[in-house]
Amino acid sequence: MSKRVIIAGGGTGGHIFPAIAIANALKAIDKDIEILFVGARGKMEMEKVPQAGYKIEGLDIAGFNRSSLIKNIGLPFKLVKSFLQVRAIFKQFKPDAAIGVGGYSSFPVLRLAQAKGIPTFIHESNSFAGKSNILLGKKATKVFTGTDGMEKFFPKEKIVVTGNPVRGSISHSAISRSEGIKFFSLDETKKTVLVVGGSLGAKSINQAIDKHLNQLLSAGLQLIWQTGKQYSPASATGKGVWVNAFINQMGYAYAAADMVVARSGAMTVAELCVVKKPVLFIPYPFAAEDHQTVNAQQLVNKNAALMVKDSEALDKVVPMIIELAMDENRQAELKKNIGALAVTNADKAIAGEILKTLQGL
Repeated sequence: MSKRVIIAGGGTGGHIFPAIAIANALKAIDKDIEILFVGARGKMEMEKVPQAGYKIEGLDIAGFNRSSLIKNIGLPFKLVKSFLQVRAIFKQFKPDAAIGVGGYSSFPVLRLAQAKGIPTFIHESNSFAGKSNILLGKKATKVFTGTDGMEKFFPKEKIVVTGNPVRGSISHSAISRSEGIKFFSLDETKKTVLVVGGSLGAKSINQAIDKHLNQLLSAGLQLIWQTGKQYSPASATGKGVWVNAFINQMGYAYAAADMVVARSGAMTVAELCVVKKPVLFIPYPFAAEDHQTVNAQQLVNKNAALMVKDSEALDKVVPMIIELAMDENRQAELKKNIGALAVTNADKAIAGEILKTLQGL
C-alpha cells in the first residue's frame, strides 16, 4: 500500500521551493508515494505548486494583521473554517504523515495530524524559529533545521540538522553563463548584476536601484532586476536592463549573474551558497527577531558576503556593487568562501528521515 503524505505551508518562495524540493526527493526514493499540498487561498503556492506538477488544496486562512487591527475581526471565523477544511481533506486523503514548512496553512494541518496521532515533521529554515513551529515542535516526530544551535526552540532529541533544501533546477543546473545571458537578451561582454528582493519584492532595494540606475549602467554594468508585484520602476527602460515582477527561471538568472544584490532569507542564502556568487545582502529589518541580519552576519563573519543595512541601502547599494565589480580579487575570494558553505543534499536527507519513519508504521 503506497504511503500518503501532506505537505503544508507557503506564503513565500522561501517556504514553497523547499517544500517542492522535499516532495521531489520523496518521489525520487519512492515513486509510488502520494503527495498532496495544502496552502492558503490567494497565496503564491496556489500557482507555484501546480506548476511543479503537484495537487494542492487551498484553505481560507490568514495570519494576524499587525498593521490594521480592524482586519483581524474575521480571524477567529477563518481559523475555525480552516480547521473544518483540514478535517475534510484528512477524511478524504487519509495521510500517513504531515510535513509543515512554515506559512499560514502549516498550523491547522500539523495540529490536526498531531491530535490524530499521525507523524508530523517540521522544516525550519531560519536561525530563529517561527512561533507556530515552536508550538508544533513539542509534539513533532522530527524537526529538520537549516542551522545548528536550534535547541532553544525545539526539543534537542527531535532536531535533525539537514541544511536547507535548494530546488533541483538550481542545485543541479548545468546552464552556462552564456546561456543565461542569452535568455535575458543581455550582453556577454558586460558584468551582470542580479537584483532580487525575495519572491514578494523589496522596496528599499528597488528604490536604491531606481535612483542610481544610470550610475550602474555608466559603470559598464547590466542588470537582471526582479521587482516583486508591488513595485513599478520609474527608470528601468533602455538597453542593459531586464526587469520583471518575478523570475520564473532562477537557474538562468544565477547562471547569468556575476554579482547578486538580495535579501538574506534563509532560502536565498542557501541558494547563493550553492551557486557560489559574490553577494551584497540587505537584510529585511522587520523579519522576526531580525533573523535576516543574523543570517547575513554569519556569512559576513566568514568573509563570504557583503552586507548593508536596509536604512542605508538607498545611497550605498549601487556604489558598493560598482566597487565590487571593479575588484576581481574580492569577487574570487567571496565566491570561494560562500561556495564552501553550500549544502546540496538537504532534500534527500529530509526525505530519507521521513520515509524511515513511514516504513516503521
